[in-house]
Amino acid sequence: MELYQLKSFLAVVAEGNLTRAAEKVFTSVPAVSAQIKALEEELGVQLFERSSRGMAPTVAGERLADEARRTLDAAQRLRQAAAQIRGEVRGVLRMGTVTDPISLRLGEVMVKLAEHHPGIALQLMQRLSLHSVQALRRGEVDCAYVLNEGDPIDGLEVRRLRRMELVVAVPRRFADREWPPTHEALLALPWIATPPDCGLRPAAERLFRSAGRDPSQGLMAETEAAVRGMVASGLGAAVLRRDQAQAAEAAGELRVWPHWQDETWLCWLQREGPEEPALSALRELVLEVWGH
Repeated sequence: MELYQLKSFLAVVAEGNLTRAAEKVFTSVPAVSAQIKALEEELGVQLFERSSRGMAPTVAGERLADEARRTLDAAQRLRQAAAQIRGEVRGVLRMGTVTDPISLRLGEVMVKLAEHHPGIALQLMQRLSLHSVQALRRGEVDCAYVLNEGDPIDGLEVRRLRRMELVVAVPRRFADREWPPTHEALLALPWIATPPDCGLRPAAERLFRSAGRDPSQGLMAETEAAVRGMVASGLGAAVLRRDQAQAAEAAGELRVWPHWQDETWLCWLQREGPEEPALSALRELVLEVWGH
């Protein structure tokens, strides 16, 4: 049994598809297929149910996926312990991210990481906030930026980095014709919602409920870039971060409704408990960049 076989196994579990799994582990589809077959033969169990829709782990596959994650984690700790003996901090860290890299100050973090810890490789995985929380609990990422109210999350360490002001962005075609004078008029416009997993969703729900209405069930977009584009296209109003909305307003794409604002927080998340040296080094750099 080889570690690369376990990496391919977990990639197929995560993606449910050989092609995407092969891309994730930077190898070919036939190679991943052969590795899974060899692993099944060595372990003596069927790891996946294969169908035209893809590959789903069997009950045995799901149990052994947890063991595979622990095995790879142990191998990573062994490498990092050896690096510490040599006086280096090394490792591969998977970071869940939301929104755009500039607002996350990822460029600054990565420059400092390259300067101070060139042995640490950072892999960025853009996800909705709740998806990053779930990925942390499953061990699929090591840390994450999320939009969150800053409330405690069981089993995870939560650090507030920056307050994010939220506003309502209105298409120019509605604002120029007749500026919505009240909450009721505003909420009567077409709306672009975000999924329940998105960090912007709670503020939008508070806005609707303040007027005694349920959140809009119309159009939906998963990313802030998509929301901004849909508002700019005139499809409907939406909640956006103030910096994003003001940049779009300055570009003539939309208008910011002045009679409402809310807030959320950009937070750093990681699992509670003992941490690897590489993760500790990354966290310290993130907190330094954000002035903590």
